[in-house]
Amino acid sequence: MTTLILKPGREKSLLNRHPWVFSGAIARIDGQPDSGETVAVKAHDGRFLGHAAYSPASQIRARLWSVDEQETIDDAFLVRRLQQAIAARAALSPEGGRRLVHGESDGLPGLVVDQYGPVVVLQALSAGIERHKPALVSALRELTGCRCIYERSDVDVRTLEGLPAQAGILWGQLPDGALTIEEYGLRMQVDVVAGQKTGFYLDQRENRRRIGELAAGREMLNCFCFSGGFSLAALRGGVKHVVSVDSSAEALQQAARNQSLNGLDDARAEWVEADAFKYLRLLRDQGRSFDLIVLDPPKFAPTAQHVEKAARAYKDINLLGLKLLRPGGLLATFTCSGGVGAELFQKIVASAAVDARCDASIVERFSAAADHPVALSFPEGDYLKGLLVRKAAD
Repeated sequence: MTTLILKPGREKSLLNRHPWVFSGAIARIDGQPDSGETVAVKAHDGRFLGHAAYSPASQIRARLWSVDEQETIDDAFLVRRLQQAIAARAALSPEGGRRLVHGESDGLPGLVVDQYGPVVVLQALSAGIERHKPALVSALRELTGCRCIYERSDVDVRTLEGLPAQAGILWGQLPDGALTIEEYGLRMQVDVVAGQKTGFYLDQRENRRRIGELAAGREMLNCFCFSGGFSLAALRGGVKHVVSVDSSAEALQQAARNQSLNGLDDARAEWVEADAFKYLRLLRDQGRSFDLIVLDPPKFAPTAQHVEKAARAYKDINLLGLKLLRPGGLLATFTCSGGVGAELFQKIVASAAVDARCDASIVERFSAAADHPVALSFPEGDYLKGLLVRKAAD
């Protein structure tokens, strides 16, 4: 087997079960591994550290499969990991949408699998997963009983892996008509072909429910609303009025369809196509204010190199949000940037409060739903962080 030999002192993270080997940690490679091939990783003194998938184009040069030297890494190994991941979600109904595989935290680095009723959506984000994809597709057919497996490997991280973007049907046929899931009694359409991520934001499931519980009688602003999940939960929860903002006309059309699908009151909902940053400033200049504001922007920091720029963007929207928030009101603010940790995000929001010249306190913290586990050895998996902030009353 091809072997990666690490530089002296660079084995610590692997000894702590972190699954990534960066290119700068490698002293030499004994052999000429192909993309996605399994290699042995050893410390500079020859100690075996693990089996990993090799990625020649990525800064993450290898992703750990197993630390067991006797383990055979083949299709059967990956299928066993897949079985374990799906079994862990057995209590979640596929009709409501569920994440079946969450990458490194399920021991399958670079694999994301979501299920929406009869349709399974797969993202192959690493060279190792790409190499074993046919076996994984075959296993998913048997393990889920789905009618279609659709690929959404059309994301930027594929470029970092030296892999082309890919999207389309891997097996079966998409059902006729709209694909609809039910989330705590709300029916929502999912567009697996053109929607964000795999078609829907399953990670915010519990947080949408919580906003619905807080919405009664409030006037609400929902920025970066996508297909309207937070707004629909608020409408059902008795919100007085909600303004929902997104730059995508298609997303807003989907949101309006979801509103109609649930028979929710048109008079209490306003859908606005606009750049959220500009619209927040417009609302400020108009002297508008709200009792409840949700800020759920896209990923501002896809890598650590983008953190500084992302921090400015997060501060900007939170500053504006706090200025628009009435005394005693609630701000639910999120980041899905893995490079922005919880401590940094809290500091950003605190700095925004100082500049907004208001006192505020954290009353709750948000995270991803339970089918998005975070391995203790892989803190990068804790990508979704959120704060519920109450602005002090006058």
